[in-house]
Amino acid sequence: MNIIVPMAGMGKRMRPHTLTVPKPLLRIAGKTIVQRLVEDIVKVCHEPVEEIAFVIGRFGEQVEKDLLEIASNLGSKGKICYQDEPLGTAHAILCAKETLKGKTIVAFADTLFKADFTLDDSKDGILWVQQIEDPRQFGVVEVDENNNITNYVEKPQEFVSDLAMIGIYYFKQGEILRDELQYLIDNNIIKGGEYQLPDALRNMTEKGMNFAPGKIIEWLDCGNKDATVYSNQRVLEFLKADGEELIHPSAKIKNSIVIEPVYLGEGVELNNAIVGPHVSIHSGTVVEQSIISNSIIYDNTVLKGVNFNNSMIGNHVVLNEKSKDLSIGDYSKQL
Repeated sequence: MNIIVPMAGMGKRMRPHTLTVPKPLLRIAGKTIVQRLVEDIVKVCHEPVEEIAFVIGRFGEQVEKDLLEIASNLGSKGKICYQDEPLGTAHAILCAKETLKGKTIVAFADTLFKADFTLDDSKDGILWVQQIEDPRQFGVVEVDENNNITNYVEKPQEFVSDLAMIGIYYFKQGEILRDELQYLIDNNIIKGGEYQLPDALRNMTEKGMNFAPGKIIEWLDCGNKDATVYSNQRVLEFLKADGEELIHPSAKIKNSIVIEPVYLGEGVELNNAIVGPHVSIHSGTVVEQSIISNSIIYDNTVLKGVNFNNSMIGNHVVLNEKSKDLSIGDYSKQL
């Protein structure tokens, strides 16, 4: 089994947090989005993952080192591939064409999921979907009476299906997908200025390949601030249910109330504060005389006298202003 993780996008909807770090390397409860994604996939694969290819922009040496370490910690060979131009999902996957061989999972790194599934090798592929109320902003699949996928529609304005593709795909033969993606490039088949994965999937289906929808327990989007804060909430609930320890032994809690589930990283200090539920506070951050719920706060930040929820606060921020809903990037300081 191989895994390909396209993650070269700029993450504009997550600014200002993605001005200093790629979106998939933002952390939820101490781990990056991409690390949680890959760990969850490996967990449900039920077979060894030989290679994990990360398709990135020119993010720098440290980012590449961190990604290779994620793969290594899972017993897999890590590989860095580059997508230097934003030419679409099909182009992004093809940037890792050497990894498109045998059983392959493609997972776009702006989504998390909770699932318990097995890979059905009687099918040529599985496309994981989520039933949603308003499918107009998603790519959806149509299925026949035997639950086989018959068509792929990008952002349908008229209702055709409510089964949205969540960005996780399994292919029994990665080489076939590679050839279909290359066909799109060679023949300049472009929609909206990009090479689109659904066009390759449609060609494969029309040639008789059998794809089925896979269902998950929960789909967590990390495409913008509000969605990421909500994903943090759900991940904390999952971790609590699994009995995982969420408070680092070095965290100092003085005259404070912690309403679980809450993640406190190494060296966090709480003084005269009420924190939680659903708060992740990362290493070295100090919170004083504050009330915080349903939020993500990153490293080495100082918060004093604040009262907010549904917020994301970056690294090295200094803040002492009350507010209800904030999104503040790294190195911001209140004057």
